[in-house]
Amino acid sequence: MKSLMIQGTASGVGKSVLVAGLCRLLARNGVRVAPFKPQNMSNNAAVTIDGGEIGRAQALQAFACGIEPSVHMNPVLIKPEADEQAQLVVRGQVVGQLHAKRFREDRIGWMQMVLESFALLQAQYDVVIIEGAGSPAEPNLREGDIANMGFAEAADVPVWLVGDIDCGGVFAALTGSLAILSDSEQQRVKALLINRFRGNMELLDDALVWLEEKTGRPVAGVIPWLALELPEEDAPYRHAQDSAPDSIQLNIAVIALPRMSNHDDIDPLASEAGVNLRFVRTTKELNPADLIILPGSKHVASDLAWLRQSGFVPALARHLRYGGNVLGICGGMQMLGTVIEDDGVEGDSAEGLGWLPIATTMRTQKTLIKVDRPSPCFAGERVTGYEIHHGESDSDKALFPFACKSADGLVWGSYLHGLFEQGGFRKAWLNELGFSASDGKDQHQRTMDSLDLLADALEQAIDPELLKPLLAGSSL
Repeated sequence: MKSLMIQGTASGVGKSVLVAGLCRLLARNGVRVAPFKPQNMSNNAAVTIDGGEIGRAQALQAFACGIEPSVHMNPVLIKPEADEQAQLVVRGQVVGQLHAKRFREDRIGWMQMVLESFALLQAQYDVVIIEGAGSPAEPNLREGDIANMGFAEAADVPVWLVGDIDCGGVFAALTGSLAILSDSEQQRVKALLINRFRGNMELLDDALVWLEEKTGRPVAGVIPWLALELPEEDAPYRHAQDSAPDSIQLNIAVIALPRMSNHDDIDPLASEAGVNLRFVRTTKELNPADLIILPGSKHVASDLAWLRQSGFVPALARHLRYGGNVLGICGGMQMLGTVIEDDGVEGDSAEGLGWLPIATTMRTQKTLIKVDRPSPCFAGERVTGYEIHHGESDSDKALFPFACKSADGLVWGSYLHGLFEQGGFRKAWLNELGFSASDGKDQHQRTMDSLDLLADALEQAIDPELLKPLLAGSSL
């Protein structure tokens, strides 16, 4: 078996994480493995070594494999800009906009290109683990499908179907999904997976027997619920926590913009003991806050308008009057500047909030840069990350990794996604804010620890006979 596709009964059942775990498991056993997702819809993207952008999940999966991410790992990326409009990225580059009314028709022409990218990966690696998107059992999305069974049939790859037991209804979801598939698609599903189980496994025994008899397919494994520290594409609210008040030394509020992007930028801050980080959608949720973060945005103009309409501007002004700090990342920084001139990217130009000495012009050509260099203003601490933006701003190079800072030192702005990944720099900057309890641990190490924990769990949970075909690709 040169490849395996993980499809799910719904979005959010854990496909991305399970693919990352399988990739890590195979890589640890000497298999040259790569991830692949034909079509992804997400505003959380990462920059690749070949100068493009792909979904954040595929970058994580490549990290699990121990390889650099490539645009061929996610040849079609759809980045929503409005309810019925999205930016279309093909093999890492923006090629235009996608409109909901023509979605099914327009994607028909992508299949050959997607298959070519898949073939390139197959030629380079022993095994390719493929991630589906959403659910394959959506009658309204069957025509022209390149994300699930449409791709699986065209590429002739086997499928494992996964359901999430933690959210309930997993047996109905698995059997119901199979029932909707065509005969040939049903035959392509070789095994079932149950994800995020909590409790005593013996309680599932009868139900698993029933499921196998009902579907005629083996249950490949029951994966336990795990506390993982992994970046996610669509679940920023997992950081909500109820910390004991006496243990909190720094309160961080992240304004959850409607078109928020790359929210995993704040994962390293949330991982710090003593930090209480939460996403907020209303001004009533802001306090207490020592630091307020404006994250990246896929549509800066509309998110800036929403920020004003929702009453956040006077709330931010009050926060600053009392000495609170504000950080803007990418689109969030652009909002904090003096003006945003638009050169035909998002629409009309707009006046910024005026708290940072920076002006921005939106250009059609997107900046895609990977970064790895020391910070001159933070004792040479190494900073890694990537830039991915349409805006051009008159930044101060001496402030790297920040592009600008207010005269009073309360407001900071940076174009760099992932700027807090390196523990030494994160510790130095948090110390600047008065938080001296940072553990200084690199987020990459936290991520790898979680990937290894996940790989251990998969190795124990998945039927060894079903893993053998994947491990047969081993180069050892």
